Amino acid sequence: MGILAKVKDFYKEPPAIEPIQDSAEIDRKYKAWRLKIFLSMFFGYIIFYTCRKNISVALPAMQEALGYSKTELGILGSSLYLTYAAGKFINGIIADNTNVKKILPTALFISALTNILFILCAHFMPAGQVSFFGLPPVSILLWTLAFFWGVNGWFQSMGFPPIAKNLSYWFANKERGFKWSLWSSSHELGTSLSVILSGFLIIHFGWEAVFYVPAVFAMIYCIFFYKNLQDKPSSLGLPDIEKYKDPDYVEPEKQSDDEATLSYSDIFRKYIIKNPVVWCLAIAYIFVYVVRYGTIDWMVMYLMETKHYSIGTATRQMFFLPFVGVLGTVGAGYISDKFFKGKRAPVNIICLVMLALAIYLFKFNKIVWLDYVYISAMGVFTCGPQVLIGGLSAVESSSKKVASAVTGFCGMFGYIGAILSGVGTGVIVDKFSWGGAVNFWFISAIVALVICLFLYKNEKKK
Repeated sequence: MGILAKVKDFYKEPPAIEPIQDSAEIDRKYKAWRLKIFLSMFFGYIIFYTCRKNISVALPAMQEALGYSKTELGILGSSLYLTYAAGKFINGIIADNTNVKKILPTALFISALTNILFILCAHFMPAGQVSFFGLPPVSILLWTLAFFWGVNGWFQSMGFPPIAKNLSYWFANKERGFKWSLWSSSHELGTSLSVILSGFLIIHFGWEAVFYVPAVFAMIYCIFFYKNLQDKPSSLGLPDIEKYKDPDYVEPEKQSDDEATLSYSDIFRKYIIKNPVVWCLAIAYIFVYVVRYGTIDWMVMYLMETKHYSIGTATRQMFFLPFVGVLGTVGAGYISDKFFKGKRAPVNIICLVMLALAIYLFKFNKIVWLDYVYISAMGVFTCGPQVLIGGLSAVESSSKKVASAVTGFCGMFGYIGAILSGVGTGVIVDKFSWGGAVNFWFISAIVALVICLFLYKNEKKK
């Protein structure tokens, strides 16, 4: 057996075992494993983020230590988004046929390892002292760092698909919406922890610690990850989650329309590639992510250079952007269900109007405590559309049979926006100062708003 075959065999899904007949044993196992799996995935994804968003706080110190321009820093940051965009969809397909218990710890471990290699490169290849084939020394270090940060992006993209799989198999349809939004808050909490931890590490131990300290914790967490994860319930002899939650549950009959007779590729083509609503949502997602990652990645540097805050004050203010953003993540789905009867467009529109207003007021604000308010507002009103547009709105505008594919499709477009926010913001700051960068975020919010208004208008016509 070749190496690739051995690797594939090691990570393949575990087979279903003999079903457990004792209802009390089924209930005990389900309750124990559902809690362990959810908590391990929730905290595990927070740990994933500490090995990914740490670079945002490190950028000012890296610029000073390595002498990079904003454009070069943008290239470095965007290397992760480039590989993440490609990996999110590809790894989603891979995750459907792999063992969650093994693939998630592997992804986190290699992500942590790339953080350590990233620092070793900066240590052993100091800017101005290494040259190769006549290229400028700084360029060699920059592209080496970009390579390892890109590798990090690929393994970071392996984090979400197995978690999405587990959420689908271990939580029933009637409870999955709330559990999904609750788990999604780990994105913002992970960013918040990364910001506050990175700020502390820079102040007390230097910018290199921002990378190797989270990496060590992540490697340790991999042991916990492995012990508290499982693949499908059937691998433990448990019945399907819908059957467990409702003993009288009957699998719904096949749809009578042409979906029942179409192949997967035909459904993909019809409900994604030829679906104008999905394309509009995907394009809107680009501009939502320009704002999301433009503010997350560049806010600390903006506050330090434009408002002359210390690294401590800047990281404290930045902490509120993702932390308060949890309200937008959890609240957007709940409000659209409770007050708009499942319609997502009105919530997207409200959020994007408020987001554009918050960015505009933030740009001209001179009062320190109001910056906390505007930064928090940007977090809330970015996270709402971020969860809905590429998630629920995309799935509900397509077919359930390609739900993973359509979210992956929109996700790829979102990370095109993330790439634009990295390189684009860096180039704009170098050419037009920070005022141009904030205008870039503001215009992006307006473009996303216009697209959502167009979709809402067409929806009302129908």
